[in-house]
Amino acid sequence: MQQGTVRASEVAKFDALAAEWWQPRGPMAPLHAMNPLRTGWIADRLAARHGRAGRDLSGLRVLDVGCGAGLASEALARFGAEVTGLDAAGAALSAARAHAKAGGLSIDYREGRPEDLSGTWDAVVSLEVIEHVEERAEFLAALARVARPGGAVFLSTLNRTPRSFLIAKLGAEYVLRLLPRGTHDWKMFVTPAELGAGMRRAGMRVSDIAGMSFDPLSGQWRESRDLAVNYIAMAEKG
Repeated sequence: MQQGTVRASEVAKFDALAAEWWQPRGPMAPLHAMNPLRTGWIADRLAARHGRAGRDLSGLRVLDVGCGAGLASEALARFGAEVTGLDAAGAALSAARAHAKAGGLSIDYREGRPEDLSGTWDAVVSLEVIEHVEERAEFLAALARVARPGGAVFLSTLNRTPRSFLIAKLGAEYVLRLLPRGTHDWKMFVTPAELGAGMRRAGMRVSDIAGMSFDPLSGQWRESRDLAVNYIAMAEKG
């Protein structure tokens, strides 16, 4: 069953994980580990675009599409952004609201799809989401539409390569069991060329891209030039 850009099977999958989303060593442990790199990369570029020092996002309106239980939303809010979190998974949003309230954060969480939104934001963020979306052209068009003129869209995802199949699918789900089995469908992974073409069709231009690589020695994720598995990109709207 599909509803616009939303795949009902994917919503159900992540709703089932809602109660465990904020457990650093639970099923979302890889996202917890990756989150400082993702959100820091975004904050650095957003602050620079707006002439801010450090990672000061105060006053900037940011939309987090596919926010889940709010890992990225909370990090961006702590940088000072006025964050709206959007997801179709109601149980995950309930976890997001409860966690933000407990942490004293004011985040506007909404249930729905990006194509149904009105208004615009200074930046639109969608992290590890597009590989779960069926109608990618419609999804990217919706992200571009709600970014204000001159705004930016940030996406992180998985490249569709033999190495990503071995590492992100077989390794993470079946060998190391870092993720629940069935979390990803390798055929849905997105190459940088496909993402760039899709963004151009949506009226945007990819202006920055970087690999995200796991360092087993430090146990942390770092920015790299290796796009073969995980990568993050920024696109600008004219």
